[in-house]
Amino acid sequence: MDVVDGEMKIEKEYDQGFRVEHEGDDHQGRLLDSSKIKKKKQKMATRCDQQYTTPSPPDLPIKFRKRIRALGGSDIALVIQKCLFKIDVSSGHNRLSIPFNQIRQTFLTPQETEFLNSGDNKKKCSEMEVMLIEPFLRRGTISLRKWEMKKASGSATSMYVLVGQWNLVAWRNALREDETVQLWSFRINSKLCLALVKRRAKSNGYFVEF
Repeated sequence: MDVVDGEMKIEKEYDQGFRVEHEGDDHQGRLLDSSKIKKKKQKMATRCDQQYTTPSPPDLPIKFRKRIRALGGSDIALVIQKCLFKIDVSSGHNRLSIPFNQIRQTFLTPQETEFLNSGDNKKKCSEMEVMLIEPFLRRGTISLRKWEMKKASGSATSMYVLVGQWNLVAWRNALREDETVQLWSFRINSKLCLALVKRRAKSNGYFVEF
């Protein structure tokens, strides 16, 4: 645990990135219980750890590959494998976050990246409407945006988010907190498309498909 200006510093999840909070002496001079800090850090360390301990992410399931080929898709690539946090499946937030530091490989063209960067992140954000193949192979559309999330320290974390119909996607596919999902990208006639896959961890560290 780090000490900054006499205060203990811990990290807490926030919007699938991290929000740094300083905890130590509070305004009334009471010391924070160190056992509570330890429990918080242990919970973070063990939560959804399968996405990091698995030697390599599982490949895209055959049924998804067949579906993509039938649509004329190509250039399949894993964008992210992540654990769903409470905020990912909260109807009040209606978005899935894709933090930059968890993206496995580049999935946007330079032109697409420039377009998403053109939003002002306030009242108007540039967004792309993309096809989404859902876990049960239903085909729909979803909006992709870029957001800058402020941390308590004053710095910002960049991420992409899926918005618009996300609440419906989460409800229709029974997405739950702590589940592991993969987001894959592919192209149809050079147009970006996405596929969402649900995964279930097994005790041996490998994943099976729902």
